Amino acid sequence: MTTHDRRIAVVGLGYVGLPVAVAFGQHRKTIGFDINARRVAELKAGLDATLEVEPEVLASADIEFTADPAALREADFLIVAVPTPIDEAKRPDMTPVIKASETVGANLRKGAIVVYESTVYPGATEEDFVPVLERMSGLKCGVDFFVGYSPERINPGDKEHTFTRITKVVSGQTPEVLEVVARVYESVVTAGVHRAASIRVAEAAKVIENTQRDLNIALMNELALIFQRMDIDTRDVLAAAGTKWNFLKFDPGLVGGHCIGVDPYYLTHKAQIVGYIPEVILAGRSVNDNMGRYVAQQTVKRMIQSGLPVNGGVVTVLGLTFKEDVPDLRNTRVIDIIAELQDYGVTVQVCDPCAHPAEAEEEYGIRLVTPESLKPAHGVILAVPHREYLEAGWKGVTAHLANGRGVVVDVKARLERAARPDGVVLWRL
Repeated sequence: MTTHDRRIAVVGLGYVGLPVAVAFGQHRKTIGFDINARRVAELKAGLDATLEVEPEVLASADIEFTADPAALREADFLIVAVPTPIDEAKRPDMTPVIKASETVGANLRKGAIVVYESTVYPGATEEDFVPVLERMSGLKCGVDFFVGYSPERINPGDKEHTFTRITKVVSGQTPEVLEVVARVYESVVTAGVHRAASIRVAEAAKVIENTQRDLNIALMNELALIFQRMDIDTRDVLAAAGTKWNFLKFDPGLVGGHCIGVDPYYLTHKAQIVGYIPEVILAGRSVNDNMGRYVAQQTVKRMIQSGLPVNGGVVTVLGLTFKEDVPDLRNTRVIDIIAELQDYGVTVQVCDPCAHPAEAEEEYGIRLVTPESLKPAHGVILAVPHREYLEAGWKGVTAHLANGRGVVVDVKARLERAARPDGVVLWRL
Protein backbone atom coordinates (compact mmCIF):
# COMPACT_ATOMS: atom_id res chain seq x y z
CA MET A 1 0.00 0.00 0.00
CA THR A 2 1.34 3.44 -0.92
CA THR A 3 0.57 6.87 0.47
CA HIS A 4 -0.22 10.22 -1.11
CA ASP A 5 -1.01 13.77 -0.07
CA ARG A 6 -4.04 14.38 -2.29
CA ARG A 7 -7.47 15.46 -1.03
CA ILE A 8 -10.04 13.22 -2.73
CA ALA A 9 -13.49 14.17 -3.98
CA VAL A 10 -15.84 11.73 -5.68
CA VAL A 11 -18.49 13.20 -7.98
CA GLY A 12 -21.50 10.91 -8.29
CA LEU A 13 -22.46 8.58 -5.44
CA GLY A 14 -24.26 5.77 -7.24
CA TYR A 15 -23.29 2.13 -7.76
CA VAL A 16 -19.79 3.15 -8.85
CA GLY A 17 -19.03 6.32 -6.93
CA LEU A 18 -20.12 5.32 -3.45
CA PRO A 19 -17.83 2.25 -3.12
CA VAL A 20 -14.96 4.41 -4.41
CA ALA A 21 -15.69 7.17 -1.88
CA VAL A 22 -16.00 4.64 0.94
CA ALA A 23 -12.69 3.00 0.06
CA PHE A 24 -10.85 6.33 0.21
CA GLY A 25 -12.89 7.49 3.21
CA GLN A 26 -11.63 4.58 5.27
CA HIS A 27 -8.11 6.01 5.01
CA ARG A 28 -8.63 9.78 5.05
CA LYS A 29 -11.36 12.38 4.87
CA THR A 30 -13.06 12.31 1.47
CA ILE A 31 -15.64 14.55 -0.15
CA GLY A 32 -18.65 12.72 -1.59
CA PHE A 33 -20.70 14.91 -3.94
CA ASP A 34 -24.00 14.19 -5.65
CA ILE A 35 -26.59 16.51 -7.20
CA ASN A 36 -29.38 14.36 -5.73
CA ALA A 37 -30.07 15.95 -2.35
CA ARG A 38 -32.26 13.03 -1.33
CA ARG A 39 -29.42 10.61 -2.02
CA VAL A 40 -27.03 12.77 0.02
CA ALA A 41 -29.46 12.91 2.94
CA GLU A 42 -29.91 9.15 2.80
CA LEU A 43 -26.15 8.57 2.93
CA LYS A 44 -25.74 11.03 5.78
CA ALA A 45 -28.29 8.93 7.64
CA GLY A 46 -26.15 5.86 7.02
CA LEU A 47 -28.41 4.24 4.41
CA ASP A 48 -27.46 3.05 0.93
CA ALA A 49 -30.44 2.28 -1.30
CA THR A 50 -28.19 0.52 -3.84
CA LEU A 51 -27.24 -2.07 -1.17
CA GLU A 52 -23.63 -1.97 -2.38
CA VAL A 53 -22.20 -0.78 0.94
CA GLU A 54 -23.13 -2.28 4.30
CA PRO A 55 -24.29 0.22 6.98
CA GLU A 56 -21.35 -0.54 9.28
CA VAL A 57 -18.85 -0.06 6.44
CA LEU A 58 -20.52 3.19 5.41
CA ALA A 59 -20.37 4.41 9.00
CA SER A 60 -16.66 3.62 9.24
CA ALA A 61 -15.73 5.92 6.34
CA ASP A 62 -14.83 9.56 6.90
CA ILE A 63 -16.87 11.11 4.10
CA GLU A 64 -18.28 14.61 3.84
CA PHE A 65 -21.49 13.93 1.92
CA THR A 66 -22.70 17.06 0.19
CA ALA A 67 -24.84 18.43 -2.64
CA ASP A 68 -22.96 21.76 -2.51
CA PRO A 69 -20.59 22.08 -5.51
CA ALA A 70 -18.46 24.60 -3.63
CA ALA A 71 -17.18 21.77 -1.44
CA LEU A 72 -15.25 20.47 -4.45
CA ARG A 73 -12.88 23.45 -4.22
CA GLU A 74 -11.21 21.76 -1.26
CA ALA A 75 -10.12 18.80 -3.37
CA ASP A 76 -7.16 18.48 -5.71
CA PHE A 77 -7.93 14.94 -6.92
CA LEU A 78 -11.46 14.66 -8.29
CA ILE A 79 -12.97 11.37 -9.46
CA VAL A 80 -15.98 11.63 -11.79
CA ALA A 81 -18.20 8.55 -11.53
CA VAL A 82 -21.53 9.39 -13.14
CA PRO A 83 -23.63 7.26 -15.54
CA THR A 84 -23.13 7.20 -19.30
CA PRO A 85 -26.39 5.84 -20.75
CA ILE A 86 -27.63 5.62 -24.32
CA ASP A 87 -30.65 7.39 -25.80
CA GLU A 88 -33.63 5.82 -27.57
CA ALA A 89 -31.66 5.72 -30.82
CA LYS A 90 -28.86 3.72 -29.11
CA ARG A 91 -26.50 6.70 -29.27
CA PRO A 92 -24.19 7.63 -26.38
CA ASP A 93 -25.72 10.17 -24.02
CA MET A 94 -22.87 11.88 -22.23
CA THR A 95 -25.05 14.60 -20.76
CA PRO A 96 -24.44 13.45 -17.15
CA VAL A 97 -20.64 13.54 -17.65
CA ILE A 98 -20.73 16.89 -19.43
CA LYS A 99 -22.80 18.42 -16.62
CA ALA A 100 -20.52 16.84 -14.01
CA SER A 101 -17.54 18.33 -15.88
CA GLU A 102 -19.20 21.74 -15.79
CA THR A 103 -19.67 21.44 -12.04
CA VAL A 104 -16.09 20.27 -11.50
CA GLY A 105 -14.69 22.94 -13.84
CA ALA A 106 -16.54 25.73 -12.05
CA ASN A 107 -14.90 24.66 -8.80
CA LEU A 108 -11.49 23.53 -10.06
CA ARG A 109 -8.33 24.67 -8.34
CA LYS A 110 -4.88 24.97 -9.87
CA GLY A 111 -2.79 21.83 -9.70
CA ALA A 112 -5.82 19.53 -9.47
CA ILE A 113 -6.13 16.21 -11.28
CA VAL A 114 -9.51 15.15 -12.64
CA VAL A 115 -9.91 11.41 -13.21
CA TYR A 116 -12.91 10.03 -15.08
CA GLU A 117 -14.27 6.58 -14.26
CA SER A 118 -17.42 6.82 -16.40
CA THR A 119 -17.46 4.50 -19.42
CA VAL A 120 -16.84 6.43 -22.64
CA TYR A 121 -15.49 5.88 -26.15
CA PRO A 122 -11.77 6.32 -26.80
CA GLY A 123 -10.86 10.00 -26.96
CA ALA A 124 -13.80 11.34 -24.96
CA THR A 125 -11.81 12.50 -21.93
CA GLU A 126 -9.42 14.67 -23.91
CA GLU A 127 -11.73 15.65 -26.78
CA ASP A 128 -15.07 16.16 -25.01
CA PHE A 129 -14.46 16.73 -21.31
CA VAL A 130 -11.23 18.73 -21.19
CA PRO A 131 -12.72 21.64 -23.21
CA VAL A 132 -15.60 21.81 -20.72
CA LEU A 133 -13.23 21.86 -17.77
CA GLU A 134 -11.18 24.61 -19.42
CA ARG A 135 -14.22 26.70 -20.33
CA MET A 136 -15.74 26.53 -16.86
CA SER A 137 -12.50 27.03 -14.92
CA GLY A 138 -10.63 29.45 -17.12
CA LEU A 139 -7.60 27.21 -16.58
CA LYS A 140 -5.40 25.47 -19.14
CA CYS A 141 -5.24 21.66 -19.15
CA GLY A 142 -1.70 20.35 -19.03
CA VAL A 143 -0.53 23.56 -17.39
CA ASP A 144 -2.94 24.53 -14.61
CA PHE A 145 -4.69 21.19 -14.14
CA PHE A 146 -4.43 17.64 -15.46
CA VAL A 147 -6.65 14.70 -16.36
CA GLY A 148 -6.57 10.94 -16.15
CA TYR A 149 -8.87 8.02 -16.80
CA SER A 150 -9.45 4.92 -14.68
CA PRO A 151 -12.35 2.75 -15.87
CA GLU A 152 -14.80 1.50 -13.28
CA ARG A 153 -15.14 -2.24 -12.80
CA ILE A 154 -17.95 -2.33 -10.26
CA ASN A 155 -20.23 -5.35 -10.54
CA PRO A 156 -23.49 -4.58 -8.67
CA GLY A 157 -24.40 -7.22 -6.11
CA ASP A 158 -20.97 -8.90 -6.27
CA LYS A 159 -19.49 -9.03 -2.77
CA GLU A 160 -16.35 -10.85 -3.90
CA HIS A 161 -15.10 -8.71 -6.78
CA THR A 162 -15.29 -5.38 -4.99
CA PHE A 163 -13.56 -2.08 -5.77
CA THR A 164 -10.45 -2.77 -3.71
CA ARG A 165 -10.10 -6.37 -4.89
CA ILE A 166 -10.06 -5.73 -8.64
CA THR A 167 -6.95 -4.63 -10.50
CA LYS A 168 -7.40 -0.95 -11.32
CA VAL A 169 -6.46 0.29 -14.77
CA VAL A 170 -5.05 3.82 -14.50
CA SER A 171 -3.87 6.41 -16.99
CA GLY A 172 -2.71 10.02 -17.07
CA GLN A 173 -1.97 12.62 -19.71
CA THR A 174 1.75 12.69 -18.78
CA PRO A 175 4.05 10.13 -17.17
CA GLU A 176 4.19 12.29 -14.05
CA VAL A 177 0.39 12.52 -13.79
CA LEU A 178 0.11 8.78 -14.38
CA GLU A 179 2.35 8.13 -11.38
CA VAL A 180 0.25 10.37 -9.14
CA VAL A 181 -2.96 8.68 -10.30
CA ALA A 182 -1.41 5.25 -9.76
CA ARG A 183 -0.17 6.19 -6.30
CA VAL A 184 -3.57 7.50 -5.24
CA TYR A 185 -5.40 4.33 -6.32
CA GLU A 186 -2.67 2.07 -4.96
CA SER A 187 -3.36 3.56 -1.53
CA VAL A 188 -6.70 1.74 -1.40
CA VAL A 189 -6.79 -0.93 -4.12
CA THR A 190 -5.17 -4.02 -2.62
CA ALA A 191 -5.27 -5.84 -5.98
CA GLY A 192 -2.87 -3.28 -7.42
CA VAL A 193 -2.99 -1.13 -10.54
CA HIS A 194 -2.18 -1.52 -14.22
CA ARG A 195 -0.61 1.53 -15.84
CA ALA A 196 -2.19 1.91 -19.28
CA ALA A 197 -0.09 3.33 -22.11
CA SER A 198 -2.43 6.30 -22.56
CA ILE A 199 -5.82 7.68 -21.61
CA ARG A 200 -7.26 6.48 -24.93
CA VAL A 201 -5.94 2.96 -24.29
CA ALA A 202 -7.62 2.91 -20.87
CA GLU A 203 -10.88 4.15 -22.38
CA ALA A 204 -10.72 1.51 -25.10
CA ALA A 205 -9.93 -1.25 -22.61
CA LYS A 206 -13.11 -0.51 -20.70
CA VAL A 207 -15.47 -0.66 -23.66
CA ILE A 208 -13.99 -3.89 -25.03
CA GLU A 209 -14.28 -5.65 -21.64
CA ASN A 210 -18.04 -5.50 -21.84
CA THR A 211 -18.21 -5.77 -25.63
CA GLN A 212 -16.45 -9.13 -25.37
CA ARG A 213 -18.98 -10.36 -22.80
CA ASP A 214 -21.84 -9.01 -24.88
CA LEU A 215 -20.71 -10.93 -27.95
CA ASN A 216 -20.20 -14.17 -26.05
CA ILE A 217 -23.69 -13.94 -24.56
CA ALA A 218 -25.06 -13.09 -28.01
CA LEU A 219 -23.55 -16.31 -29.32
CA MET A 220 -25.26 -18.29 -26.55
CA ASN A 221 -28.55 -16.53 -27.30
CA GLU A 222 -28.26 -17.29 -30.99
CA LEU A 223 -27.51 -20.92 -30.18
CA ALA A 224 -30.66 -20.96 -28.04
CA LEU A 225 -32.66 -19.65 -31.00
CA ILE A 226 -31.21 -22.38 -33.21
CA PHE A 227 -31.60 -25.26 -30.76
CA GLN A 228 -35.20 -24.24 -30.02
CA ARG A 229 -36.01 -25.00 -33.65
CA MET A 230 -34.30 -28.38 -33.30
CA ASP A 231 -36.18 -29.21 -30.09
CA ILE A 232 -32.88 -29.43 -28.17
CA ASP A 233 -32.44 -28.02 -24.68
CA THR A 234 -29.68 -25.40 -24.86
CA ARG A 235 -28.57 -25.95 -21.27
CA ASP A 236 -28.06 -29.65 -21.95
CA VAL A 237 -25.84 -28.77 -24.89
CA LEU A 238 -23.80 -26.28 -22.85
CA ALA A 239 -23.38 -28.78 -20.03
CA ALA A 240 -21.96 -31.31 -22.47
CA ALA A 241 -19.73 -28.86 -24.33
CA GLY A 242 -18.55 -27.40 -21.01
CA THR A 243 -16.70 -30.61 -20.18
CA LYS A 244 -13.96 -29.53 -22.61
CA TRP A 245 -11.15 -27.71 -20.78
CA ASN A 246 -11.11 -24.63 -23.01
CA PHE A 247 -14.83 -24.18 -23.62
CA LEU A 248 -15.76 -20.72 -22.28
CA LYS A 249 -18.66 -20.63 -19.83
CA PHE A 250 -21.41 -18.25 -20.91
CA ASP A 251 -25.18 -18.64 -20.68
CA PRO A 252 -28.06 -17.29 -22.75
CA GLY A 253 -30.19 -14.62 -21.15
CA LEU A 254 -31.39 -11.03 -21.08
CA VAL A 255 -28.58 -8.50 -21.41
CA GLY A 256 -29.41 -5.28 -19.62
CA GLY A 257 -27.91 -3.11 -16.93
CA HIS A 258 -25.60 -0.12 -17.12
CA CYS A 259 -22.62 -1.91 -18.69
CA ILE A 260 -22.90 -4.90 -21.01
CA GLY A 261 -26.07 -3.74 -22.74
CA VAL A 262 -24.79 -0.16 -23.12
CA ASP A 263 -21.02 0.02 -23.48
CA PRO A 264 -20.76 -1.63 -26.92
CA TYR A 265 -22.77 1.25 -28.38
CA TYR A 266 -20.08 3.69 -27.24
CA LEU A 267 -17.50 1.73 -29.20
CA THR A 268 -19.66 1.28 -32.30
CA HIS A 269 -20.53 5.01 -32.25
CA LYS A 270 -16.87 6.00 -32.32
CA ALA A 271 -16.05 3.30 -34.88
CA GLN A 272 -18.59 4.72 -37.31
CA ILE A 273 -17.25 8.24 -36.77
CA VAL A 274 -13.81 7.07 -37.91
CA GLY A 275 -15.31 5.29 -40.92
CA TYR A 276 -15.72 1.67 -39.88
CA ILE A 277 -18.99 -0.25 -39.63
CA PRO A 278 -18.58 -2.75 -36.73
CA GLU A 279 -20.80 -5.48 -38.15
CA VAL A 280 -20.00 -8.24 -35.64
CA ILE A 281 -20.55 -6.04 -32.57
CA LEU A 282 -23.81 -4.60 -33.92
CA ALA A 283 -25.05 -8.06 -34.88
CA GLY A 284 -24.46 -9.26 -31.33
CA ARG A 285 -26.29 -6.24 -29.97
CA SER A 286 -29.23 -6.95 -32.28
CA VAL A 287 -29.49 -10.54 -31.05
CA ASN A 288 -29.35 -9.56 -27.38
CA ASP A 289 -31.74 -6.62 -27.73
CA ASN A 290 -34.42 -8.92 -29.13
CA MET A 291 -34.29 -11.68 -26.52
CA GLY A 292 -36.98 -10.17 -24.29
CA ARG A 293 -39.49 -10.21 -27.14
CA TYR A 294 -38.48 -13.77 -27.95
CA VAL A 295 -39.14 -14.91 -24.38
CA ALA A 296 -42.57 -13.30 -24.47
CA GLN A 297 -43.39 -14.91 -27.82
CA GLN A 298 -42.41 -18.36 -26.54
CA THR A 299 -44.60 -17.79 -23.48
CA VAL A 300 -47.59 -16.91 -25.65
CA LYS A 301 -46.94 -19.89 -27.93
CA ARG A 302 -47.07 -22.32 -25.01
CA MET A 303 -50.17 -20.69 -23.57
CA ILE A 304 -51.92 -21.24 -26.90
CA GLN A 305 -50.69 -24.84 -27.11
CA SER A 306 -51.99 -25.44 -23.59
CA GLY A 307 -55.43 -24.04 -24.41
CA LEU A 308 -54.94 -21.05 -22.13
CA PRO A 309 -56.29 -17.60 -23.00
CA VAL A 310 -53.84 -15.04 -24.35
CA ASN A 311 -55.94 -11.96 -25.01
CA GLY A 312 -57.25 -11.39 -21.50
CA GLY A 313 -54.99 -14.04 -20.02
CA VAL A 314 -52.88 -13.28 -16.96
CA VAL A 315 -49.11 -13.69 -16.71
CA THR A 316 -47.10 -12.97 -13.58
CA VAL A 317 -43.54 -11.77 -14.09
CA LEU A 318 -41.24 -12.44 -11.16
CA GLY A 319 -38.35 -9.97 -11.14
CA LEU A 320 -37.86 -6.61 -12.84
CA THR A 321 -34.30 -5.56 -11.96
CA PHE A 322 -31.56 -6.11 -14.52
CA LYS A 323 -29.92 -8.87 -12.44
CA GLU A 324 -30.61 -10.95 -9.38
CA ASP A 325 -30.44 -9.64 -5.80
CA VAL A 326 -29.85 -5.98 -6.69
CA PRO A 327 -32.37 -3.11 -6.81
CA ASP A 328 -30.87 -1.67 -10.02
CA LEU A 329 -33.52 -1.12 -12.69
CA ARG A 330 -31.31 0.65 -15.21
CA ASN A 331 -31.76 -0.69 -18.74
CA THR A 332 -33.55 -3.81 -17.52
CA ARG A 333 -34.62 -5.92 -20.48
CA VAL A 334 -37.43 -7.54 -18.53
CA ILE A 335 -39.39 -4.52 -19.72
CA ASP A 336 -39.23 -5.96 -23.26
CA ILE A 337 -40.96 -9.15 -22.09
CA ILE A 338 -43.69 -7.13 -20.42
CA ALA A 339 -44.25 -4.84 -23.41
CA GLU A 340 -44.47 -7.75 -25.87
CA LEU A 341 -46.94 -9.65 -23.68
CA GLN A 342 -49.10 -6.56 -23.40
CA ASP A 343 -49.08 -6.22 -27.19
CA TYR A 344 -50.69 -9.68 -27.32
CA GLY A 345 -53.42 -8.48 -24.97
CA VAL A 346 -52.03 -10.29 -21.93
CA THR A 347 -52.65 -8.79 -18.50
CA VAL A 348 -49.21 -8.61 -16.90
CA GLN A 349 -48.60 -8.31 -13.17
CA VAL A 350 -45.05 -7.70 -11.97
CA CYS A 351 -43.53 -8.59 -8.62
CA ASP A 352 -39.99 -7.88 -7.38
CA PRO A 353 -38.74 -7.98 -3.77
CA CYS A 354 -35.59 -5.99 -4.58
CA ALA A 355 -36.85 -3.17 -6.80
CA HIS A 356 -38.05 0.13 -5.40
CA PRO A 357 -41.76 0.56 -6.33
CA ALA A 358 -41.48 4.32 -6.81
CA GLU A 359 -38.55 3.91 -9.20
CA ALA A 360 -40.37 1.23 -11.22
CA GLU A 361 -43.34 3.55 -11.54
CA GLU A 362 -41.23 6.57 -12.45
CA GLU A 363 -38.90 4.86 -14.92
CA TYR A 364 -41.23 2.39 -16.63
CA GLY A 365 -44.77 3.18 -15.53
CA ILE A 366 -44.99 -0.24 -13.89
CA ARG A 367 -46.86 -0.74 -10.65
CA LEU A 368 -45.21 -3.48 -8.66
CA VAL A 369 -47.65 -5.89 -7.05
CA THR A 370 -47.01 -7.48 -3.67
CA PRO A 371 -47.09 -11.30 -3.58
CA GLU A 372 -50.26 -11.20 -1.48
CA SER A 373 -52.06 -9.09 -4.10
CA LEU A 374 -51.19 -11.19 -7.13
CA LYS A 375 -54.15 -12.69 -8.96
CA PRO A 376 -54.02 -16.36 -10.03
CA ALA A 377 -52.23 -16.48 -13.38
CA HIS A 378 -52.21 -18.65 -16.49
CA GLY A 379 -48.45 -18.28 -16.75
CA VAL A 380 -45.49 -17.32 -14.59
CA ILE A 381 -42.17 -16.01 -15.91
CA LEU A 382 -39.23 -16.29 -13.54
CA ALA A 383 -37.39 -13.43 -15.22
CA VAL A 384 -34.90 -12.58 -12.47
CA PRO A 385 -33.89 -15.42 -10.13
CA HIS A 386 -33.66 -13.45 -6.90
CA ARG A 387 -32.52 -15.50 -3.91
CA GLU A 388 -36.01 -15.28 -2.42
CA TYR A 389 -37.51 -16.96 -5.48
CA LEU A 390 -34.89 -19.70 -5.61
CA GLU A 391 -35.34 -20.51 -1.94
CA ALA A 392 -39.10 -20.86 -2.50
CA GLY A 393 -38.44 -23.11 -5.51
CA TRP A 394 -41.24 -24.68 -7.51
CA LYS A 395 -43.78 -24.18 -4.73
CA GLY A 396 -43.18 -20.45 -4.78
CA VAL A 397 -43.74 -20.35 -8.53
CA THR A 398 -46.76 -22.63 -8.86
CA ALA A 399 -48.44 -20.82 -5.96
CA HIS A 400 -49.09 -18.00 -8.42
CA LEU A 401 -50.72 -20.27 -11.03
CA ALA A 402 -54.48 -20.79 -11.12
CA ASN A 403 -55.03 -24.19 -9.49
CA GLY A 404 -51.27 -24.78 -9.67
CA ARG A 405 -51.47 -25.43 -13.43
CA GLY A 406 -50.23 -23.44 -16.39
CA VAL A 407 -47.09 -22.29 -18.20
CA VAL A 408 -43.84 -21.56 -16.38
CA VAL A 409 -40.99 -19.80 -18.17
CA ASP A 410 -37.64 -20.08 -16.42
CA VAL A 411 -35.47 -17.56 -18.27
CA LYS A 412 -32.17 -18.47 -16.59
CA ALA A 413 -32.97 -22.17 -16.08
CA ARG A 414 -32.62 -22.04 -12.30
CA LEU A 415 -35.56 -24.28 -11.39
CA GLU A 416 -34.89 -28.01 -11.09
CA ARG A 417 -36.26 -29.43 -14.34
CA ALA A 418 -36.71 -32.95 -12.95
CA ALA A 419 -38.92 -31.59 -10.14
CA ARG A 420 -41.44 -29.96 -12.50
CA PRO A 421 -44.91 -30.45 -11.00
CA ASP A 422 -47.69 -32.17 -12.90
CA GLY A 423 -49.88 -29.79 -14.83
CA VAL A 424 -47.03 -27.37 -15.50
CA VAL A 425 -45.63 -26.70 -18.98
CA LEU A 426 -42.00 -25.62 -18.56
CA TRP A 427 -39.97 -23.63 -21.07
CA ARG A 428 -36.50 -22.22 -20.45
CA LEU A 429 -34.08 -20.22 -22.55
